[in-house]
Amino acid sequence: MPTLNRTFLATAFAALATAATAQTDITVAVQLEPPHLDPTSAAAGAIDTVLYSNVFEGLTRFAADGTIVPGLAAAWEISDDGLTYTFTLRDGVTFHDGTAMDAEDVKFSLDRILADDSANAQKALYTGIDAVEVIDPLTVRLTLSAPNGNMLFNLAWGDAVIVAPESIEGIKQRPIGTGAFKFVEWVQSDRIELVRNDSYWGTPAALEAATFKFISDPTAAFASVMAEDVDYFYAYPAPENLPQFEADPRFQVLVGSTEGETILSINNKRPPFDNVLVRQALTHAIDRQALIDGAMFGYGTPIGTHFAPHHPAYVDLTGQSAYDPEKARGLLADAGLAEGFETNLYLPPPSYARRGGEIIAAQLAQVGIRAQIINVEWAQWLESVFRGKDFGLTIVSHTEPMDIGIYANPAYYFQYDNPDFQTVIETLNGTTDPDERQNLMQQAQRMIAEDYVNGYLFQLAQLSVAKAGLEGLWVNAPTQATDLTAVRWTD
Repeated sequence: MPTLNRTFLATAFAALATAATAQTDITVAVQLEPPHLDPTSAAAGAIDTVLYSNVFEGLTRFAADGTIVPGLAAAWEISDDGLTYTFTLRDGVTFHDGTAMDAEDVKFSLDRILADDSANAQKALYTGIDAVEVIDPLTVRLTLSAPNGNMLFNLAWGDAVIVAPESIEGIKQRPIGTGAFKFVEWVQSDRIELVRNDSYWGTPAALEAATFKFISDPTAAFASVMAEDVDYFYAYPAPENLPQFEADPRFQVLVGSTEGETILSINNKRPPFDNVLVRQALTHAIDRQALIDGAMFGYGTPIGTHFAPHHPAYVDLTGQSAYDPEKARGLLADAGLAEGFETNLYLPPPSYARRGGEIIAAQLAQVGIRAQIINVEWAQWLESVFRGKDFGLTIVSHTEPMDIGIYANPAYYFQYDNPDFQTVIETLNGTTDPDERQNLMQQAQRMIAEDYVNGYLFQLAQLSVAKAGLEGLWVNAPTQATDLTAVRWTD
């Protein structure tokens, strides 16, 4: 046999062997397990982490750079008065169970959010929708009670994904959406399995399957990555390990920003926190940089209000609540609490909370605030803190994008009730002029900082570790999601 032919065959066999062994699936590790699988009826970002864009889609969606792009709506028109949004839906979209997605499903999904018995955690974002009207199977019209410059943005949230009445009863355990991946199985306390949707209306996913593993312990997280048991660890919980991964050619370290304002949330209705002097004292007792260095190994940006520093409208108000323990003690004395007081500090599982909570408790103790740490699982936190409002302090990162509007809801878990602030947000929602919107956003930031509603700690960095052969991963987190729709393995 000629040498050329032998060489050609050897090359061909090698190529075939490579093709046969090329990886077509992915194992993703995340720290938090969802409490259930319906993003439209819970405040848990862990649901979106697994399902946003992968399984469920909305009329609009967030792109990797944070811009709003078409989702199930191919196009839309907004009336001159800003009160009417007419959406043209994509043709030929089906849910994973084979049923058609049309305007009736959009109406069902939005009406369900607005219903009196709605469990939607962000219902307030959509209450300005007066009516949802089906024009034809591919056209739906939203009529608003007042102009809302945030409506396309709000519709991109995981809370507004489109669901079907045919599958709604079992959605918490068996989610059925329109996305590029279909749900296969949820083995609780272990994993969620997805498979590629070969009937997807858009560009098919390159990956054939995805498994989400739940690994909450930082030590176990390090071991799983080093052993290559996982391909990608989203929001890696042990930042002290990142230099080791950066030095290892098997891995890539992704460092970006998130929408996550990490705050020491305060129950504004529970004494003594109903006194602004006490809340102010609390904030002056916190050394943000020591917290970032100690809990996050330097990753994180100090904040002084509930707003992302990368947003053009951000105002740096960290000086208003600068670390000053002597001032904190004086404020407590002015509030009649010279001897300090006792409270509780609820800490959910993320390492920023557990590690940060130990540091903050020690800092508060220095000024006489004795915080009893109570470690809780995510479901417990949602039940006792978020829904039950039975807490003094807690630490949590609010990962929803541009969500300062939550402070306009007196029933929200930290129970801040300021009619002037509510008016600012109402005006903001009805304003479309960019300059005026920026002024209102900055006014809102200053108001909650001046009222010391919460202890504003730092903007959570997006820290992830992946195998070197993966591309298409989001570096930043414009919403809490692990979007796998564009992820693929390189040769």
